Amino acid sequence: MIMELNNVTVEDGPDASKSHTQAANTPSNNEKPKPQLLYAINDNPPWYLSIFLAFQHYLTMIGAIVSIPFILTPALCMSDEDANRGIIISTMIFVTGIVTYFQATWGVRLPIVQGGTISFLVPTLAILALPQWNCPEQAEMDAMNEADRQELWQVRMRELSGAIAVSAMVQVVLGYTGLVGKILKYVTPLTIVPTVSLVGLTLFEHAADTASKHWGIAVGTTGMLTLFSQIMSNVSVPILAYRKGHGLEVRQFQLFRLFPVLLTIMIMWGLCGILTATDVFPPSHPSRTDVRLNVLTSAKWFYVPYPGQFGWPSVTLSGVLGMLAGVLACTVESLSYYPTVSQMSGAHSPPLHAINRGIGTEGLGTVLAGLWGAGNGTNTFGENVGAIGVTKIGSRRVIQWAALIMVLQGVIGKFGAIFILIPDSVVGGIFCVMFGMIIAFGLSTLQYVDLRSARNLYILGLSIFFPMVLCRWMQKNPGAIDTGNTTVDSTLSVLLGTTILVGGFLGCLLDNVIPGTPAERGLIDWANEMPLGDDNINDGTATDYDFPFGMDAIRRWKWTYYIPFMPTYKLKKQS
Repeated sequence: MIMELNNVTVEDGPDASKSHTQAANTPSNNEKPKPQLLYAINDNPPWYLSIFLAFQHYLTMIGAIVSIPFILTPALCMSDEDANRGIIISTMIFVTGIVTYFQATWGVRLPIVQGGTISFLVPTLAILALPQWNCPEQAEMDAMNEADRQELWQVRMRELSGAIAVSAMVQVVLGYTGLVGKILKYVTPLTIVPTVSLVGLTLFEHAADTASKHWGIAVGTTGMLTLFSQIMSNVSVPILAYRKGHGLEVRQFQLFRLFPVLLTIMIMWGLCGILTATDVFPPSHPSRTDVRLNVLTSAKWFYVPYPGQFGWPSVTLSGVLGMLAGVLACTVESLSYYPTVSQMSGAHSPPLHAINRGIGTEGLGTVLAGLWGAGNGTNTFGENVGAIGVTKIGSRRVIQWAALIMVLQGVIGKFGAIFILIPDSVVGGIFCVMFGMIIAFGLSTLQYVDLRSARNLYILGLSIFFPMVLCRWMQKNPGAIDTGNTTVDSTLSVLLGTTILVGGFLGCLLDNVIPGTPAERGLIDWANEMPLGDDNINDGTATDYDFPFGMDAIRRWKWTYYIPFMPTYKLKKQS
């Protein structure tokens, strides 16, 4: 079968599903124009093309994923030479792959990656900063034997694991019981804008730190990604292709539009390799390709992470309450991403049952991450949301392949460790583009509200600027809150130190308290994008979110019409 997509002709197998991208991108008279996509949500690219596209998603998230354990392990009192750092990294990515597959296949069924998040790292560091978890003096740790050193960090990991797993049960309940639908009535466009935009704005320091390792490489990476994804996106490259019955022939292939991120990383990584081999970069320079070689040499060839590998989790009230702030922040953040990703991937707006499943599955994934000892939860990964906008690839199948790559990398330690060698400056250049796109996607929700309204401008400005001021002050003054109760102190510190939570709460509160008309607030147009209340009726048209199989039986079982996470939930009775 031959598929022709925007002058790209791809040879496909006889059993492959037919692409509907062109139909998906053609709006009807009553629909909004959908983004021009090479592959929409239900399109299945050929397996070999899917692997390359999935690998691009893998490379997009790997830099940020592995950065979390490197920040976490010093707080766990682990030494830089501890080989268990590789196990923690592999565990996090292994669980990420499992949860991503279930989320894309059975959860919200959007092409999203469920990865580690800064939202969990902030309360994690707050918990480990409590007096009982402070690391001993270096001389005391050096005097410990191997068993004591291992128990030193594992007891802290068990504390985090219990806090993550138990607090995530709140998200499971919110999703699978449908209670998250109650929240949706108050999640307005002026709640979405600060929540999503502050993700990118908060991460600018992380992008600056990595890019500043070598500004020449970082700027070159950003410039090359801009060249490939924007300027040369319609440039076709001639390639040799074999077609049965015709033999070899020359085809035009849109290489730069399909693989801008992958090409950029490979070229700039190769350049850094040349500068390393010629000693242009001095020893220990962060842009050298061998600066993290110890991670590769210490990684195991084969290791399967398993629940309780560091001991069974312990549960304390202070840990659970502190980690709950990260769970709530992730819930609001994911609610913000679902309508954005659905629009970007050419899908229908997410119905209530899909949102319920998405939040519930995300919570279940975080529970699994806690039980596995990943030291972090899972959340909709913003970098990969940005990657969809850059590559114009919104296929669910690509994300499923990416999940498989993550699972394999979690099992084959050496395979994943190779990509940890990507220089920070290259990753920083990629972050400058991706985080900027996240900010832009958040601001794009302003299309629904009246920007001529002084009321809306006031809410918008305050809900974005005030969290940045407050959270920066909280970071510089970690002991500012002192009520005499460590549980209350850590909980308030986490709540007031998370920009996306403060911004989302402030935008939600002001938009629902300050008087304004529905049209002024953007509720009328927004209601067409997301179900906002219990009166929403499932008319059965949003088939993008149906289960991959078993739908005929589910539709026959009338009791499923009352289950909040089933595709038949509140399905309008057919005459």
